[in-house]
Amino acid sequence: MKKNKDWLTTLKKILHFITTVLMYSICLIMIIVFLVFVVNFIDKQYNLKSGKNKKDLFSAYTIVSPSMVPAINVLDVVVTMRVNNPEDLKKGDIITFNSTDYRYSGVLVTHRIVNIEKTSSGEYLFTTKGDNNNTQDSSRISFGEIYGRVLFRIPKIGYIQYYLSSILGWVAIIIVPAVMIIGYDIYKLIKTLKSKDDNAKKIDNKKENTKNKRIKKEKEGRFKK
Repeated sequence: MKKNKDWLTTLKKILHFITTVLMYSICLIMIIVFLVFVVNFIDKQYNLKSGKNKKDLFSAYTIVSPSMVPAINVLDVVVTMRVNNPEDLKKGDIITFNSTDYRYSGVLVTHRIVNIEKTSSGEYLFTTKGDNNNTQDSSRISFGEIYGRVLFRIPKIGYIQYYLSSILGWVAIIIVPAVMIIGYDIYKLIKTLKSKDDNAKKIDNKKENTKNKRIKKEKEGRFKK
């Protein structure tokens, strides 16, 4: 019996730890998304009033390829900040941009700047490369294709996003906890009702015993007379 209790206690601790980690991760994602949304909204309104149409001030992206390993791993989330002037970028910066490389054409890519050129017309062209790639990206990118420079990364939090987007994730995060909460509430309700019944029975038994004692005393008193 004691072994079963120890096993249940250990299982509860493990489930509590996993649930806590997931909840904190989800809360962290929600906080980041909320802050990014608020800041971007304020920045967008300011730019519109100024007659400017700029990219979002902050953005967050989940990395899905190993091209930047070990600096950035698969399913890490990178947070980027808009760069207003091409002169603010330098070699070694990691940027997120709309790639025209045949390998990534049409998708957003996060790579490192390895070379910067300025044309005779004053346009800046950036050569990029994934740290884990053997060759540079085949096409150079203009400043207008850059969405932002990476400020920091949040390791592996993309797993939470990926997990939540799956049916299994919704079942594990939403349905299972909901069922557990409802089941626990039903258990507490049944336990409370049972406790009330037991208390009521105890009170009835106590009253019955008191009544029996009183009757017995009355009989003994009559007998003595």
